[in-house]
Amino acid sequence: MSTPPLLSVQNVETWYGPVNAIKGVSLDVGKGRIVTVLGANGAGKTTLLRTIAGVNEPFKGTITYDGKAIQGMEPDAVARAGIVLVPEGRQVFPFLSVEDNLRMGCFARASARGTSEDLELIYSWFPRLRERRSQYGGLLSGGEQQMLAIGRALMATPRILLLDEPSLGLAPLLTKEIFGIIMRINAELGTTILVVEQNAAIALANAQYGYIMELGRIVAAGPCTELLQKQDVQDFYLGAQVSNAAGDGRKQRWKRRKTWR
Repeated sequence: MSTPPLLSVQNVETWYGPVNAIKGVSLDVGKGRIVTVLGANGAGKTTLLRTIAGVNEPFKGTITYDGKAIQGMEPDAVARAGIVLVPEGRQVFPFLSVEDNLRMGCFARASARGTSEDLELIYSWFPRLRERRSQYGGLLSGGEQQMLAIGRALMATPRILLLDEPSLGLAPLLTKEIFGIIMRINAELGTTILVVEQNAAIALANAQYGYIMELGRIVAAGPCTELLQKQDVQDFYLGAQVSNAAGDGRKQRWKRRKTWR
């Protein structure tokens, strides 16, 4: 008998006013796994993460975490339960120091025990944050702010980490560094990770299982090794992806296909 997933999303629909942003999405995330969701801008990826995190309430469907339904729960309750979102755009507190930003992640902890040890662990993973611990968060570079946002989330001791576009606007070397840390978090802490990405190449190289969203629906899914071999994925998510490696904010162009094999 297979082990039930730690997180299961079943037939979820979410609306923004008159816009049906997510249309019957279903996905599973196994305990200790790294799962990625790929897709173009407007595919519904961010809405999916926000719905899981309780920021958006689903119109229908179920979200099950560790065997319990959590759809409709308030975001702080979801975070306290162990699901923590690192939002798109980092959203650090610009006028708080790096260390105070990190300590803000502790609000979801049941106890302050171990806070200092966890802070030291994060500084060991992100030495640049230690160097800038007294600096305002808003004065950090984009890559440093992404490190800070991930570190802040880890201070909440999550069981599931939701990462929304961690490579957005970053140069290739910083992107590689960030995903290296993501892999370490998973390997050393056993944290389950659901990562939304437009950089399909690096996401598929670092995750075990992937889903592809288009216009609010899942259009393909499978082990990342298999998705990398699919001609559709190669043509429309690897070959046609416009590089934004310089972090210049250019939008990626994507070719669309009505049917997926």
